[in-house]
Amino acid sequence: MNAPIYRLFGLFVVLFAVLIGFTSRWAVFGAKRLKDNPSNARVVLEQQQIKRGVIRADDGKVLAGSTPLSAGRYGRRYPTGDLFGHAVGFDDVRLGRSGLEKQYNDELTGAKSEFAGIVDSLTKKKQVGDDLDTALDPKAQQAAFAGLAGRAGAVVALDVETGAVRVLAGNPPLDPDHPAKHQLNPATQGLYPPGSTFKTVTATAALDTGRYEPGSRVSGKNGKIISGTPLRNFGGEDFGDVDLTFALTHSINTVWAEVGVKLGRSTMADYMQRYGFGSKPPMDYPDGQMSTSGSYRKGKVISEKSSYVDVGRTAIGQALLLVTPLQMASVAQTIGNGGVRMKPRLVKQVVDPDGRTVEEPLPQEAERVMSTATADKLTAMMKQVVKEGTGTAAALSGVEVAGKTGTAELNIAQGINDLWFIGFTPKVAVAVVLDHLQGQGGTVAAPVAKKVLEALGQ
Repeated sequence: MNAPIYRLFGLFVVLFAVLIGFTSRWAVFGAKRLKDNPSNARVVLEQQQIKRGVIRADDGKVLAGSTPLSAGRYGRRYPTGDLFGHAVGFDDVRLGRSGLEKQYNDELTGAKSEFAGIVDSLTKKKQVGDDLDTALDPKAQQAAFAGLAGRAGAVVALDVETGAVRVLAGNPPLDPDHPAKHQLNPATQGLYPPGSTFKTVTATAALDTGRYEPGSRVSGKNGKIISGTPLRNFGGEDFGDVDLTFALTHSINTVWAEVGVKLGRSTMADYMQRYGFGSKPPMDYPDGQMSTSGSYRKGKVISEKSSYVDVGRTAIGQALLLVTPLQMASVAQTIGNGGVRMKPRLVKQVVDPDGRTVEEPLPQEAERVMSTATADKLTAMMKQVVKEGTGTAAALSGVEVAGKTGTAELNIAQGINDLWFIGFTPKVAVAVVLDHLQGQGGTVAAPVAKKVLEALGQ
């Protein structure tokens, strides 16, 4: 007699759970997605009535601010135009948001808890957004674009000790007043073969495991068989047994490929993971606007332990390996910081309308990648690259620069390459890439890095 009642009760319970599930989906789990949807007219109108906070450069220059419109609404203005377009992003009625405008939307709109919002509505207190003070340097940003000179590529500069992002520049630039849908940020999304700059990662693994020392000698013979195939040095140069410092200074492919093979897939994969390869960068920037660096097959990142990965050629930045300029700037920052990788951060502090600091995102440690002793040895080796090797064009007067050049060959017949330089001083780390050009990293990319370092007072 009770069985039908129990079944009916069970049905009501199930139906109630489904009702709760669907309402929760939109009211709770899908709330942020609805709020961020530019097609949601109600939310767009509500947010236009909020005076968004100001985004400022390191020197106080306004990068984004609010301007009054009709009917108590506000629009967004970008006084520096496309200079900081990729970093700051845009707040657009048609396209939604990108960059810092998206990442820090809650702070910029003064979003509060539901209880605080009710109190404000009862007291009729107008909602105002918090301000963002960034670490971005206008002078250095201008130097970066001047160095790129309209050529496709990107420049990223990080504070060595804190991970603060001082420069984030990429061509083609983004105009936040006239944004284009789905425009990529070359500094955070552009994927390029790193060429010989990646030898710094291989050197890290070699030294930190204790398998090699800067003075360890390896054959630099041209045409050495690596993974069953002859490997050539740049320009076909042939060397005898050389030490690792000489091999890094003169960027000898066959030396570093052999080192990678002898270290093995597992060790190389471990150190790549420590550096952040294989996952999105831990930067205060939208995930959808950052790419993962690593070995790619059929458009997707694969494990560095995969049989598809040629560990010898990966060790010299070739094969399936693709990286972002942000990732390689992080590599340089880590070495310069005694082996500690920091989380890159665009925003130094969030300040409320009363001038109180409510959040300080800097600094945040990501991971210790290598020992301090290893970082010191590798730094000394990279200084030789700039003193007398392939990176002399990055040398500065009065400040020692440690660096590594890269020339990733794309079309050997036509001499088309991706040109790289990564390096650091005691204060600043920098990565530069120029896409699809003739020349070498040491003669084309290194001078751009020098301009940026000089602008940052290095």
